[in-house]
Amino acid sequence: MSSNPVAETVASLMPAAKADLTELVAFKSVADFGQYPRAESEGAANWIADALRAEGFQDVALLDTPDGTQSVYGFLPGPEGARTVLLYAHYDVQPPLDEGAWTTPPFELTERDGRWYGRGTADCKGGLVMHLLALRALKANGGVPVSVKVIVEGSEEQGTGGLERYAEEHPELLTADTIVIGDVGNFRLGLPTVTSTLRGMTLVRVRIDTLEGNLHSGQFGGAAPDALGALIRVLDSLRAKDGSTTVDGLTGDARWEGLQYDEEAFRQDAKVLDGVELIGSGSVADRIWARPAVTVLGIDCPPVVGATPSVQAGARALVSLRVPPGTDAVEATRLLQAHLEAHTPWGARVSTEQIGQGQPFRADTSSPAYTAMAEAMAVAYPGEEMQSAGQGGSIPLCNTLASLYPSAEILLIGLSEPQAQIHAVNESVSPDELERLSVTEALFLQKYAAS
Repeated sequence: MSSNPVAETVASLMPAAKADLTELVAFKSVADFGQYPRAESEGAANWIADALRAEGFQDVALLDTPDGTQSVYGFLPGPEGARTVLLYAHYDVQPPLDEGAWTTPPFELTERDGRWYGRGTADCKGGLVMHLLALRALKANGGVPVSVKVIVEGSEEQGTGGLERYAEEHPELLTADTIVIGDVGNFRLGLPTVTSTLRGMTLVRVRIDTLEGNLHSGQFGGAAPDALGALIRVLDSLRAKDGSTTVDGLTGDARWEGLQYDEEAFRQDAKVLDGVELIGSGSVADRIWARPAVTVLGIDCPPVVGATPSVQAGARALVSLRVPPGTDAVEATRLLQAHLEAHTPWGARVSTEQIGQGQPFRADTSSPAYTAMAEAMAVAYPGEEMQSAGQGGSIPLCNTLASLYPSAEILLIGLSEPQAQIHAVNESVSPDELERLSVTEALFLQKYAAS
């Protein structure tokens, strides 16, 4: 990175950033309180509130959102008449999955092979540390030139919509001229990228019942309707032979016109086993950024170990549907539920329940804030130009903010490049990426204030 006072300051602050992230990662802040104690999430929220106060933020508050979790808010006033920028991150994390599969404990930040490992290092506790680093660098180099609001969500990974509903009930709280969402990542490590689109999502639980109780498969199997078998049939109907998503009434042929994703690079990023085909049709970018994608997240059924020779009376599954820009998530949910019900065989009883939902998002990349971001990235990443890419994941808050504040510019950056393996075992963050993106954000705020 070329010599720059802000960059030099960020570099000097990296040891403190590592210490901050180490403390944050130690909180097991999974916002599913059936799995992890509420006290872990509350501890993380209080840590963040204290960190904001230490940086001079005013009106720091723990917001009790309607889904039973807490978001953390703070306001740092800038010079008189300055623009206001909202910085977003979330402190809740995905469960670590199989803790035994982690090379090092998931809730202990561990440095290995030049990366920092631990759940939330990239998604998205690292995003909060990125914001803090940028603000600290600005304070050491003439001050923060804009007013800053920070909002750190406590249940983004659960998709339960607590912060969205809170913002709708308190629309004045998060008003800003520009919003920086620190919850995505560069397309490739070292390639500066803004995310211009997000797929939305819906979560539907489906239950199938066929019998009053389980039956002996030898005595009744062959005629008694098997609920698990019916469920398998229903779930199979959600995909074509090539693996493409096939929900009745949902279009799946859109094209992605921007940055493309090389198929071999995708196979390596996704760690697809040798000889296993990718699913779907069209380019990789079409499939993951522009088209719907269904995933069966879980099935309730007897485990193989201890299973008895029984015809199952009931079975259920949790189904996720990623919804591309241009498709309404509410309508997609309706179509998914109708499909599940229509494809249930043998007259089995079926019920569906929508338990999470978020709209897709598309940004205006021609805005002045994007020009300032491109200039900042050119300094932080010498020799590279800012790229615009899509994101297959969802950040439901984006559309809520776009709806509440239609004149606000929304930019998405972050630390979740492919090597970060967010949501998987051995999640990690590149400290070089954290450093460069912190420099990027600090320079962006300077350039945006001057524009």
